[in-house]
Amino acid sequence: MSIGRVVECALQQNASAVVVSHNHLSGNPEPSLGDISLTRALHAVLKLVDIRLLDHVVVGVEGYAGIAECGLV
Repeated sequence: MSIGRVVECALQQNASAVVVSHNHLSGNPEPSLGDISLTRALHAVLKLVDIRLLDHVVVGVEGYAGIAECGLV
């Protein structure tokens, strides 16, 4: 899903905050550099429309990692 689609869905739902997630097929929940970059871009765009990004959760077989929870945003 694109950043634009996430923002569109949040606006349609009149959301004040969102949590996004996706799984890593590798099973490793460690956020990639791409995940971190995407999260930072999404955070910036959502901020423009006054919607908070609470976290971006990456799920793997070995558990999960919250990018914001890890302090990466």
